[in-house]
Amino acid sequence: MRHGRYPFIVGFLAAPVLLYVVLVIKPYGETFYISLTRWSGLSAPVWVGFDNFERLFRDDTFWKAVRHHGVLLVALPLFTIAIALFFAFMLNVAGGRARNGQAAGVWGSKFYRVVYFFPQVLAIPIIAVLFQTVYRPDSTGLINGALNSVGLGPIFFLIKPNLALWSIIGVLVWQAVGFYVVLFSAGMANIPRDIYEAAEIDGAGRITLFFRVTLPLLWDTLQVAWVYLGIAAFDAFAIVSVLSIDNGGPDKNTTVIPVEIYEMMKQQRYGLAAAMGVVLFFLTMTFAALTLRVTRRESFEYS
Repeated sequence: MRHGRYPFIVGFLAAPVLLYVVLVIKPYGETFYISLTRWSGLSAPVWVGFDNFERLFRDDTFWKAVRHHGVLLVALPLFTIAIALFFAFMLNVAGGRARNGQAAGVWGSKFYRVVYFFPQVLAIPIIAVLFQTVYRPDSTGLINGALNSVGLGPIFFLIKPNLALWSIIGVLVWQAVGFYVVLFSAGMANIPRDIYEAAEIDGAGRITLFFRVTLPLLWDTLQVAWVYLGIAAFDAFAIVSVLSIDNGGPDKNTTVIPVEIYEMMKQQRYGLAAAMGVVLFFLTMTFAALTLRVTRRESFEYS
């Protein structure tokens, strides 16, 4: 049996490894190669070395997109995690005690979980179209219609350069919060109730329970959430493409690298688009590695 174990393992893994190489590794390799060429898709690629990357680093629009990713990288995880933690804590711990004496969430917490998770069942383009109605600048818009009814002027959410990016960030946060409410709720459900009871006996209030008990015991989950949201901050293509004016406007004030990749592909400048993809790949990997390294700490173990 021992003699035949390794051939069995190799045979079991051969198909998935082959699929991964063909469907993931090979396209990555081809993208790295195309990024070093000038290619319109209609003729053979022409080797140009690092010319595409040099052109990118001299492109003001590209650097604008990178700065927008920097804003997203801070704002999206920070706002999403803060809101999701608050809701998850309210749904699991902050509602007092149930009949069995254990800590419980607020009344109707099961219903609220469904409501918070609802955006996750909607496709991202549908969410973008929905918020086109919410942000519409005339009286037919949800927000401006309410403002007009009380005599206040309209707010041009997606037209004003200094407001457009934050309006899109608001949509991204709204779309993501529900998933992380469920994720943090699952983490809180695994924390032994005896810990909360002991803290309450020592006089801990709701705020102390949150910062001194819940957050430390959820640290690993928070770390994963920050990495996932950071990776999402390097995307945002669908929301920006549908919501923004002129695909990243006004005046490229909401553009991100995936949108610029799409623009380059429409112009059949595939080498430059591939170079942007390579830069995005290394930015994402660097962020994930740094986040996991900086936030690494000793794990809490409890039974």
